[in-house]
Amino acid sequence: MRRPMLRRPRLPRTRAGWRRLVQAVMAGCVLALLPVTWLYVSTADRLRTTADAPRTEVAVVFGAGLWNGEPSPYLANRLKAAAELYQEGRIKVVLVTGDNSRKDYDEPDAMRLYLKKHGVPDGRIVSDYAGFDTWDSCVRAKKIFGVDRAVLISQGFHIRRAVALCQAAGVQSYGIGVDAKHDVTWYYGGTREIFAAGKAALDAVFHPDPQFLGPKEPGVSRALASDR
Repeated sequence: MRRPMLRRPRLPRTRAGWRRLVQAVMAGCVLALLPVTWLYVSTADRLRTTADAPRTEVAVVFGAGLWNGEPSPYLANRLKAAAELYQEGRIKVVLVTGDNSRKDYDEPDAMRLYLKKHGVPDGRIVSDYAGFDTWDSCVRAKKIFGVDRAVLISQGFHIRRAVALCQAAGVQSYGIGVDAKHDVTWYYGGTREIFAAGKAALDAVFHPDPQFLGPKEPGVSRALASDR
């Protein structure tokens, strides 16, 4: 039995054909970069450092993976920044949001333990166990935990998307992009953000429900009340 012969794509044979092909490729590139441009433009005045972060009641730390049950180096850097902000009196409560979709993987509890070891009282830490992605974390911060304003903490390659999505979810946000070693993970994260920007734009426009919403939780309001 003969295998069907695959037809090679036919290339243009005229200058006009080549011109249309180049124009189509350029248009595709422009469309692909529009979401990234939106992220940079919409967050241009929303980025801060730990030194000039505004005094805000709540900080949100996004999960970034565990290594043998401990926060990965990237996640540890985020948590370290949150602990510094708390010690300096710039924040009052830390909302840790991450993945706990299975029993043997619990980002929020690992994040809580790290913060406690670095001087943040247990009563000032609130856990979101259903922060399965950035959009889910932002929506849940607003709808479930009642956060209206927050400082967001992540790496530089992710923080713009976090700020843009939390703004879209109704949380007035400022972002702190903590330092990170420019290793394979950093380059992977930066490349991934180019593709994630497209989903972020769709989330910001269509506002899909998170994978899990559930009832409202008073953890943040209780932590703030105990401070007062």
